[in-house]
Amino acid sequence: MLTSKQHDLLHFINKRLSETGVSPSFEEMKDALGLASKSGIHRLIVALEERGFIRRLPHRARALEVLKLPEDLDASASAVAGNFAPAPDSALPEPANSVDVPLLGRIAAGTPIEAIAHETARVAAPVEMLGRGEHFALTIQGDSMIEAGILDGDTVIIRKTSTAQNGDIVVALIDDQEATLKRLRKTRDAVALEAANPAYETRIFGPDRVKVQGTLAGLIRRYH
Repeated sequence: MLTSKQHDLLHFINKRLSETGVSPSFEEMKDALGLASKSGIHRLIVALEERGFIRRLPHRARALEVLKLPEDLDASASAVAGNFAPAPDSALPEPANSVDVPLLGRIAAGTPIEAIAHETARVAAPVEMLGRGEHFALTIQGDSMIEAGILDGDTVIIRKTSTAQNGDIVVALIDDQEATLKRLRKTRDAVALEAANPAYETRIFGPDRVKVQGTLAGLIRRYH
């Protein structure tokens, strides 16, 4: 079941893809829905992605793919994916089972806080959110990643790995003491941890001071 705003946004994205083959910008989506800020669009996009209606194509600007539509929208247009080829098997996904992953406490999306702790609970994550490998969950504290659709109180699912590509959102361990969730930019001589909120500055470290603990696999949000 979609909210009225989620339904309206999905209809707008699908219509624009059908007409032009290019997904609308966040500014266009904001104006179409009459919202005051783009942060509201981020939340709607995340909600539609969590429910399996759309997906964001990685490392490509303005790249959204409609995977399925509610019954009252034209399902024949559901496979359009901007100027990019649709992913295999991107039609209606099967209902997802869930897998329990360990919740390892809180992580800052803001000023770094205490490093990752021991398991505190278990979190049920949809199977399709998990790729290969080992995963763990963390609860977000702070607002520095809001323009990436990651809000204070969200639970992020992290794929455990020590390597990442430029542009990936990662759990970064700084000086073996502090952990934070940021977008990674790296060169031979430096590692930059970028926020997705203009209120926060990019932090730059020597390459030996930052260790990647995992990359973002998905997000779970509870609505109260």
